[in-house]
Amino acid sequence: MADMTAAPTDFETVRLSGAGVELVADVFGTDGAPPVVLLHGGGQTRHAWGSAATAFAAAGRRAYSIDLRGHGHSDWSPDGIYGIGRFAADVEAVATALDTRPALVGASLGGLASLVAIGESERPIASALVLVDVAPRVEREGGRKIRDFMRSGMRGFDSLEQAADSISTFLPHRPRPKNLSGLEKNLRRRGDGRWYWHWDPRFIANQDGVDGQEGLVRHDHLCEAARHVTVPTLLVRGRMSDIVSDESVRELQELIPHAEVVNVAGAGHMVAGDENDAFNEAVIEFIERVA
Repeated sequence: MADMTAAPTDFETVRLSGAGVELVADVFGTDGAPPVVLLHGGGQTRHAWGSAATAFAAAGRRAYSIDLRGHGHSDWSPDGIYGIGRFAADVEAVATALDTRPALVGASLGGLASLVAIGESERPIASALVLVDVAPRVEREGGRKIRDFMRSGMRGFDSLEQAADSISTFLPHRPRPKNLSGLEKNLRRRGDGRWYWHWDPRFIANQDGVDGQEGLVRHDHLCEAARHVTVPTLLVRGRMSDIVSDESVRELQELIPHAEVVNVAGAGHMVAGDENDAFNEAVIEFIERVA
């Protein structure tokens, strides 16, 4: 495995073409190195990956950590529509614009978008797929918990401390950060003095699902896409996940028989944030081996 002890921290911020929108990405690593595209979950931003991008760069990859449409600094959907097809089209546009087919590493919404993009594209677009705590079967209670957390923040927060309290309630297993400056990457202070999550509220306002759909997920749609995934595939599951169950894992391996599974102890749905070192080690080992 590549030495990751001296992970580079230099990066450039660029704009990439999605499917009718522009996306913002932080890019780490040497130009021309094999690419890895990191796609965060719904309601997050490109800053959600911890040290993953720098670890990939140290391992000899060029890592693109992207804000999904409607999130962070990327464009919002002009018509306010955020179905999984829109996100998948963006993934395909980014992947096919690169000189070399990238490994796609997607958490939650980013994983579902990558799954659909690979499974429905008429041409090969990726060298590997890493699903981070997501599968076509999403457990209902876990999905509702995410939806309720996102909706509760739509009214904004009086302070960063109040936002941190909300996160601690949502993720009770994770220590509350003492330094709240990192929250400023995911929140924006508006004219009313309150702090709001940095994503388009239309993404979740009239939807129930973690993938931006009416209903929890379009299970049949995701299953059909999964049946057409032939690239090396890894599911990184948080062992404490309330989104991916044992049944979810079994179904995924029936749909994608070659899929590998790694369970990360001590991690919930936000695997990279909960156990960043273990996540980086598992994913980099897999990509170096298969891609």
